[in-house]
Amino acid sequence: MHPPYRAEQVGSLLRPPELLQARAAQVPVDQLRAAEDSAIRNAFEKQKENGVAIFTDGEMRRGSWLTDMAEAVEGFVREKVMLEWKGPGGGAEASTANAVGGKLHKARQLTAHEVPFLKKAAPGPFKVTLPAPSNFMVASYKPGVTDRFYPTHADLLQDLVAIIRDEIQWLVAEGVTYIQFDAPYYSHYLDPRQREHMRQAGRNPDRELEIGIAGDNGALEGVPRDRVVTALHVCRGNSRSRWYTEGGYDAIAEKLFQKLDVDRFLLEYDSERSGGFEPLRLVPRGKTVVLGLVTTKEARLESPDELRRRIDEAAQYVPLENLALSPQCGFASVAAGNLLSMDDQWRKLALVAETARRVW
Repeated sequence: MHPPYRAEQVGSLLRPPELLQARAAQVPVDQLRAAEDSAIRNAFEKQKENGVAIFTDGEMRRGSWLTDMAEAVEGFVREKVMLEWKGPGGGAEASTANAVGGKLHKARQLTAHEVPFLKKAAPGPFKVTLPAPSNFMVASYKPGVTDRFYPTHADLLQDLVAIIRDEIQWLVAEGVTYIQFDAPYYSHYLDPRQREHMRQAGRNPDRELEIGIAGDNGALEGVPRDRVVTALHVCRGNSRSRWYTEGGYDAIAEKLFQKLDVDRFLLEYDSERSGGFEPLRLVPRGKTVVLGLVTTKEARLESPDELRRRIDEAAQYVPLENLALSPQCGFASVAAGNLLSMDDQWRKLALVAETARRVW
């Protein structure tokens, strides 16, 4: 039986200024690794101090949550897909994802520079986050560039699945016991405006969602479920406290919750843009919903009483023993981080841990 991990975190943490400066200065690799190691050790100590149940390296070695894909896999080109960001300083801006401009070939493991240090230095159980292959089916498919090599989104997904499946099998062989997919592009299928854009482009959002779920399930094939926790975080965009999709989970709930073969769903519920808890009634018994009630987009600290009230509301649809608590997203999905301080970050993680202790 898997540990319940009541006090969760999504993955990324704010980078200390010295690490950001080292990367910006393009210092030699050994110096950069030393700066990353120091930042990760400090993050481990703070996580332990604040009582979270599962550790992460904060994605300190990444430029953003998904950039290791293009760095480890040949076939990506520096073409960008544009996103319309909402929130502070919102507007049109390129995604951190590169476009696919050739046949994909994996040159190295995505997380080979992360896992050895995690195994050696983490003070407790840790998770490794990976971008779900379904992300790149949308984020990296650029007409006029990608379709010369992959005629359809589904064609591209086949190679993406093989690449991520290989990564997961390597992680399992390395003894990693918690693997999480990050999947912001699932939120495109729940946003009414994004769904309409897809239809106007001749795409079927419901069919595309089904294809994405089947692909992500394919990447998870062969995971020993008795000793490895699998999870999925549905993000709505997270860059400098901005987001790009809005809407409740209603449009995707049945397919996502009942067909995606993971143990835990980490769901954003920090604001009205996430809708209500009613779609959680479709979560199968035995699966865990991690409620992302604590926002990482602003410094305001939530009320413990309000968190407990909202957990009680969610428990009307999912048994309390199948719930957990987390921030709504990472604190730094891109290296520059969200618009709050390190102290704000640690206070929020401490609030998650303390609330979880009181509730469970």
